Amino acid sequence: MKVAVLIGTRPGIIKMAPLVHELEERDAECVLIHSGQHYSANMDRQIMEDVELGDPDYHIERPEDSVTHAQQTAYMLTHIEEALMESETDVLLVCGDANTNLAGALAARKIHVTVGHVEAGLRSFDWRMPEEHNRVMIDHISEYLFAPTEITRDHLADDGVQGDVFVVGNTIVDSTLKYAERIPDDVTSQIDELTGGDPYVLLTSHREENVDDPEVLERVLSVVGRIGRERDLTVVFPAHPRTQKRIEEFGLQDTVDAFEQMRVVDPFQYRQFLGFLKNAEFVITDSGGIQEESCILQVPCITIRESTERPETVEVGANQVAGTDPADIQAAVEKLADLDTAWSNPYGDGRTSQRIIDTCLHGEPRDEFTAPQVATKS
Repeated sequence: MKVAVLIGTRPGIIKMAPLVHELEERDAECVLIHSGQHYSANMDRQIMEDVELGDPDYHIERPEDSVTHAQQTAYMLTHIEEALMESETDVLLVCGDANTNLAGALAARKIHVTVGHVEAGLRSFDWRMPEEHNRVMIDHISEYLFAPTEITRDHLADDGVQGDVFVVGNTIVDSTLKYAERIPDDVTSQIDELTGGDPYVLLTSHREENVDDPEVLERVLSVVGRIGRERDLTVVFPAHPRTQKRIEEFGLQDTVDAFEQMRVVDPFQYRQFLGFLKNAEFVITDSGGIQEESCILQVPCITIRESTERPETVEVGANQVAGTDPADIQAAVEKLADLDTAWSNPYGDGRTSQRIIDTCLHGEPRDEFTAPQVATKS
């Protein structure tokens, strides 16, 4: 049995690395395919090094003029199909909802390669989001659907998917727990250099519905800057390349510069980011993966979106979905004072990758999904 693992974005690399390591530990045949979707090749390489992945067996070089969703998906689909056929892969594992994963699932399905969808069943129920389209389509053409939680399994049942559904947890737990113990020694000094040793809030934003709209981006930057000023918090903002580009295009640098508490920096390496996240007072983000990581590490999260496909984080009290209205974001910050941070981690016990590879190689997991552990905040 030859299993191919598809990567191409930051969260995909982080969440799929445990599967590659599990295949390697079992001496199983593994094919690593990189779709080339990531915005920054340098940042991409750094993340792969942080999660101990070697060079991919296939690395698709996406042309610079391939920028629309259709262009990206079509180009990746064509070349992923070539990689699957050449490698004679039996199973392709895709993770999440990026264009990479839709392209991979379609390519595999057309040539009768079994598709396994890691993180199956997530739903935001927000049809404006390209990611929502992708995750629904991938679920309906996958033979193995690896649902992180009971909620996601219920979504799959409601949708009437045809594949086999397994509740296995989320591989983000495998990576987060492992690498949160391997944060570089110099991260503490980096935090002190940026913040002067003062408390800080971490901000991230990259979703197109936020950063591609100048009004939305301006009000998010402004309200977070005001929160920092009013609460005497440094705002550490590792800005995605897409977001940096939009700030420049929309003439919003003056908005950033108006708040001396705001520190806009280049994106962090993965383990470096975990160090900044673990020590933050709270995080404001539109990232799905960071909603999960902050929940695992016991850091309160405020999500600047109108919906979330991670409702489990809200249910356990780790996350508030505030949207992008400044008043609602301010109100969410006010609620943090009464927050009990002793929530449980709803996403698993760090053995998700074992269950997924069991299924690929043997048809089902060897053990049942166990109750979640509570991560401790150092």
